[in-house]
Amino acid sequence: HSTISIFFLIQDEPSKPTLALEYTFGRRARGHNTPKDIAHLWELGGGTSLSDLVQIPITPDSVSYVSIILVLDLSKPNALWGTMEKLLNAAHTQLEEVQHAGKTKSGAKPQTNALSSARVLPKDYPDRELISPFPVPLLIIGSKYDVFQEFDSDKKRVVSKTLRFVAHYYAASLLFTSIKSESLMSKTKSFFSHLAFGVDKGKTVSCDSSKPLVIPAGSDSFSQIGSPPAMDLDITSLHAKNPKDLWRKVYEHVFPQESTSEQRELKDPASDPQYSEPQIDAMRAQKDQVTIPTYLNHFTVTMQTCFLKPLMKNAVKLFMHWNYEVQLRSNLLSRPKYQHHILK
Repeated sequence: HSTISIFFLIQDEPSKPTLALEYTFGRRARGHNTPKDIAHLWELGGGTSLSDLVQIPITPDSVSYVSIILVLDLSKPNALWGTMEKLLNAAHTQLEEVQHAGKTKSGAKPQTNALSSARVLPKDYPDRELISPFPVPLLIIGSKYDVFQEFDSDKKRVVSKTLRFVAHYYAASLLFTSIKSESLMSKTKSFFSHLAFGVDKGKTVSCDSSKPLVIPAGSDSFSQIGSPPAMDLDITSLHAKNPKDLWRKVYEHVFPQESTSEQRELKDPASDPQYSEPQIDAMRAQKDQVTIPTYLNHFTVTMQTCFLKPLMKNAVKLFMHWNYEVQLRSNLLSRPKYQHHILK
């Protein structure tokens, strides 16, 4: 699990990269002699390559209480928008499918109310008519702030303002953090606890792009965010379809995005010492020693045997029949009575 989830769970173990989709849980006591609240944590690793796995934790049974936390690597701005867009689209698509399944399933109550009730915004929510709230509570975390803070101030402003726009557009909370800062990790934990157990997340708000952002949902507005920091770009030449598309084009002008197919950094878990199984590893090593030519030769012989087997059966039958006739004739010819009959 990631360092952030380990910190939230307060476990005394080193963090390890999440290989695919990993599950754990956290518990919190409400009081003396009362049942503990349980939070189920599903962590998806591997970048965008395994985004389809979101269908496992997002189900008709969980949709009424699910929240999504998207962790973005601030030290890699050239992969940030593509990663964010693909993962959010995957989650949104799955939520829509769950909603549709709830509508069409006979004899079951539609999940529409459960899905929408989690995102009922107050009437005084900033820009309520201009935003598109994510179907479930969403927290966007920008990690590795310790690296990001060394960036050029203009580039930091582009990243910060862009993420502020996206977070506000989806009615999400936004938080920058670093595992090297105890205070930032403490704020991160409070946001986790708020989503998991409804604990107060505090009243801290920081919108200054020169500092770590801490912006709870509903604390920002489009007027405070302002227009996209175009730098040396003429915004009118971008021909954007909508405000979100405009922000994307400006961001990608400053940070050309890498292809998501180039972001696969999954390591082979079979070679990881933490998953070692001596007997299985020894058998696998023995299997890997078999050379390809030997395998191909065995395969060829096997295939020939399979293909020729029916023919060989018939050939054996013919040979046995022919051999029987030869022996029979030989035996008959050797008999005096038969020889006498032939001479006649």
